[in-house]
Amino acid sequence: MKKIAFLGLLLFVGAYAAGSSFAATDCISCHKESNPGLYLQWKNSKHGQSEIGCLDCHGADAADVDAFEHNGATIATLVTPKDCGKCHPKIEQETSASYHAHAGEILESNDAYLAHAAGGEPVAIVGCASCHGGKVVIDPDAPNKLSPKTWPNSGIGRINPDGSKGACNACHARHSFSAAQARQPENCGKCHLGPDHPQKEIYEESKHGIAYFNNKEKMALNSDDWVVGKDYYEAPTCATCHMSATADMPITHDVGQRISWTLRPPVSKNKDNWEKKRQNMQNVCLNCHQQRFVDGHYFQYDAQVKLYNEKFAKPAGEIIKLVKEEKLLENVAAFSNPIEWEYWELWHHEGRRARMGAAMMAPDYAWWHGIYDVAHNFYFKLIPEARKYNNAKVNAYIDNLLKNDPMHTWLSTNTGEIKKAIKTGDFQQIYSKLFAQ
Repeated sequence: MKKIAFLGLLLFVGAYAAGSSFAATDCISCHKESNPGLYLQWKNSKHGQSEIGCLDCHGADAADVDAFEHNGATIATLVTPKDCGKCHPKIEQETSASYHAHAGEILESNDAYLAHAAGGEPVAIVGCASCHGGKVVIDPDAPNKLSPKTWPNSGIGRINPDGSKGACNACHARHSFSAAQARQPENCGKCHLGPDHPQKEIYEESKHGIAYFNNKEKMALNSDDWVVGKDYYEAPTCATCHMSATADMPITHDVGQRISWTLRPPVSKNKDNWEKKRQNMQNVCLNCHQQRFVDGHYFQYDAQVKLYNEKFAKPAGEIIKLVKEEKLLENVAAFSNPIEWEYWELWHHEGRRARMGAAMMAPDYAWWHGIYDVAHNFYFKLIPEARKYNNAKVNAYIDNLLKNDPMHTWLSTNTGEIKKAIKTGDFQQIYSKLFAQ
C-alpha cells in the first residue's frame, strides 16, 4: 500500500525502506533536466503550488507488486485511484463506482473479440485498451517494472496492479492535473468519437457545442467551483451535464448519475433508478431552459429511442436469435459471416448514433447518420442476408413482420398512397404509441 509523505517545497523527500531510515532524495534535480516538460507541468499545477511533491503520489511500500528502488527511494510508476483517494476520498469512491472505472471489463466482450480476431493483438492494445483501459501487468523480464504491452495506458477503466480500477489521468492529464482541461469537450474526444459513439461530433453539431465554441473565453474554465448559472452561463460542456455542479447539486465523478436511458446495448432500457437520474439531468437543463422546453426535449428523445427499439432493434435481434436457434451458424466462427457484421453495425454503430443524436439534440446524427443508416441496413442488408439461409422459420418471421406490422408495410404500399397519408397525418398515427408516456 502506497504511503503519503507530505514534502517541502523543494521536494527533498524520503522513501521508506524496511529496516532503514528515510534517505534524502531530490527528485527535481534530475527530472528538471531530463524531463523539463513534465517538471513544468507539475510545477505550475495546483499540486506543485500546494507543495504536493513527487513521492506524495509515487512513493510506494517495498511490498507493492509494482514498487522498485529508484535513486534511494521506493517508488511505483503508476498513480492509481487508490493513491489519489488518500487525499480525494469522495472523488475516488464516486469514480470507482462509475461506468468509467469499469470500462476495462468490456474487453471480455465482442468488442475485443473483433479487434483480436479481425485485427490482431497490437490493435487491441493501442485501440481498445487505450480507451477502455486494460489490465496493467508486471514485465516478467524486468521484475516490478510495467510490461510494455500494458504500459503506457491511460484508459479510463484501467485495471491496476493494486486492484483498483480506473485512471484519474485519463481526464486530468499528468502531471498538470488540470480541472479546466477536464471541463472541456475536447478532453472527452479521445474516446467518445467515431462511428460507434460519436458524442464529440454530436456535441459539436448541437446548439450547445456551437454556443461553447463561440464563447469559450467566457466559460470561466479555471474557476475553483465552476457552477453553471453562477460562474458561467453561455453554454454547457460534457462535464457540465454529466459531472459538474449546479446551484442545487454537487459535482459528481460518477458519470451515470444523470443518465436515464442505456444507449450502448442492442436494445435501450431505462436504467435503475432512472427517474431520479433524469431529475438530476433536468436540474442541469433548468439552469438555461424552462420546464416546458426540457419536458419537450425528453418527449422527443424518448420517442426516438422507442422508435429504434420497436421498429428495428427488437426485430433485428429476433432474426439473429432465430438464425442461431436454427443452428444456421453452427460450427462457424463468430463474425466469419456477413449477417453478424450487419447486425453488429446496425446496433453498435448506426443504432447508437441514432439514439445519441436525439439525446444531445443533433439532428444530422439522429437521422442521416442514425435512423437512415439503421433502416438501410435493416431492410437491404440484414434481411437479405437472413433470407439467404432459406430457412422456413426465419422467412416466416420476416414475412409476417413486413406484411402485418404497420411500421413496415410501407415497403409493399403504393408510394402515392403513402405520400397522401403523410400529408393528411394518417400515416403518422402508426407511431403514436411511441410517444406514450
